[in-house]
Amino acid sequence: MSQQAPAIIFENVSKTYYLYKNSQEQFLALFRRRKSNRTHEALKNVSLTIQPGEAVGIIGNNGAGKSTLLKMITGVTFPTSGTVTVNGRVAALLELTAGFSGEMTGRENIGLKGLILGLTAEEIKAIEPNIIEFADLGEYIDQPVRTYSSGMKMRLGFAININIRPDILVIDEALSVGDATFRKKCTSKISELQKTGITVLYVSHSPSGIRDVCTRTVYLKKGQVIFDGGVEEGLKIYAADK
Repeated sequence: MSQQAPAIIFENVSKTYYLYKNSQEQFLALFRRRKSNRTHEALKNVSLTIQPGEAVGIIGNNGAGKSTLLKMITGVTFPTSGTVTVNGRVAALLELTAGFSGEMTGRENIGLKGLILGLTAEEIKAIEPNIIEFADLGEYIDQPVRTYSSGMKMRLGFAININIRPDILVIDEALSVGDATFRKKCTSKISELQKTGITVLYVSHSPSGIRDVCTRTVYLKKGQVIFDGGVEEGLKIYAADK
């Protein structure tokens, strides 16, 4: 029997961003061969292997490279050197309300967001009741999204992404949305998905959130992996290093 391929592989991955004084200088650089002499290394020679079904907490201070790591997994950006391999459908709980139309109802936006995420009409129809139940917006589900509070839009966005049955679920502080009851509901759903073999990557500054969701931590500092292992040990090293 063949062994299942890793969900995510980073092989000696580095990412360098060129820094510009302003947007005008950046725009002009698009038409010139000469790039800025000022650079920032967001990731430096990062190697990681994440297996299907793992729940990995990505920790580190602001600017440590966490967002760059996630953007590579979701295909938003690409490495300057090294190789990133992702096996399976990715659902990213980053910009939860991205892709919503304010004039369309919540129900209509479920269809729109589903199509953006690559689902068929049949697949959207099948999961729509679960999304509506999970978001728990009541009669607002048939009201224009422009009438929603930011919290209501985030609840709908979370409900959509969590119910598309991804192979890899990427979460960046998304569990901060809503009240305590809704956060607990989200955490339970993520644990349920992880038990079915879905891979979870969770970026958070909350030790309790990492403990609730994750079985492994990766601590990034200035673009490098400082620690990769158990949750409690990783959180202890991170706290001591602040």
